[in-house]
Amino acid sequence: MESQIAANNRKTWVLFGVFFAVVGAIAYAAGVYFGSYSVTVMAMVFAVGYALWSYYASAKLALMLSGAREVDKQAAPELYRVVENLTITRGMPMPKVYLIDDPAPNAFASGRDPEHAVVAATTGLVQMMDKTELEGVMAHELGHVANRDIRVSMIAFALVAVIGILSDFMLRSMRWGGAGRRDNDDNRGGNALVIVGVLAAAILAPIVAKLIQLAISRRREYQADTTGAQTTRYPEGLARALEKIQSYGSSLRIQNTSTAHLFFANPLKSGTFTKLFSTHPPIEDRIAKLRELENKGY
Repeated sequence: MESQIAANNRKTWVLFGVFFAVVGAIAYAAGVYFGSYSVTVMAMVFAVGYALWSYYASAKLALMLSGAREVDKQAAPELYRVVENLTITRGMPMPKVYLIDDPAPNAFASGRDPEHAVVAATTGLVQMMDKTELEGVMAHELGHVANRDIRVSMIAFALVAVIGILSDFMLRSMRWGGAGRRDNDDNRGGNALVIVGVLAAAILAPIVAKLIQLAISRRREYQADTTGAQTTRYPEGLARALEKIQSYGSSLRIQNTSTAHLFFANPLKSGTFTKLFSTHPPIEDRIAKLRELENKGY
C-alpha cells in the first residue's frame, strides 16, 4: 500500500509537470501572438491560483453541488458504522460522513488527504445494498482516500479546466482580431505561422488534456476496486453492488459534470457522448475484474 501511495505522489508531480507544460505552451503562444509576454505571466499565475484553489476547496464544492448533509451515528447508524469499522480495519482517520437525499445508488469521497477526507452516500445506496455490498462500496471510496488518488484527480480536473479557459480565451481573441498583437508587412509569413500554431494549440490542447484526465480517472477506479476488495476480503460484495447499480439504471437527480469523476459510478445520464468521454470504466469490466479476484481466492 505504501508503494501505491508513493506512486500516486509521483504521479501528482508528473501531472503538475505535464499540465503546466501545456499551460505554459498556450501562454507562450499567447504572448507571441499578442506581442507581450505579460499575457504569459498572467496566464501562468491564473493557472497556479486555480489549481491551488481547487486543491483546497474541492471537497466543500463537491458536497455543496451534490446537496450532501453531514450525519452522525444517530442520524445514519448503518452507514456510519460501516465507515467507522472500515477505517479501523485500514488504520486511517475517521472521515466526516455525509448523506445525499437521492434514490439513485451512488457514493463519493473527496479531500486532499486522509486527515481532510469526507465520504458521502446516497439514501438510495444505503437502502438498496445489504451490509456486504455497502461495505464494498464504502471500502472502494476509502481506498481512494488511502491511496491519495483523489488529490491526483482534483489537480488533473483543475488544470484541464484552466487549459480549456485559456484555449477559449485564445480562440475568442483571434476571432476578435487579436487587438494589440504585432502586425507588419515585413513579417506576414511569420505571423501566419504563429496564428496557425496558436490555433492548433488552442484547439488540440483541451482535447489532449481531457483524454489524459479521463485515462487517469478510469485507472484509479480499477485501483480503488482492488483496494476495496483488499480491505473487505470479499470482492463479490463489491461486484454485486455494481450489478445492482447497473440494474437500477437511473442517474442522480442533481448532476454536475465537474464532480462526476468523484462518484463510485458515473452519475450522469447515459448516452453515446457520455460513454465516449466517461470518467469511469464500463461497469461490466469492473465486475469481471472483481470476479477474477474472487475466483483467485482473494
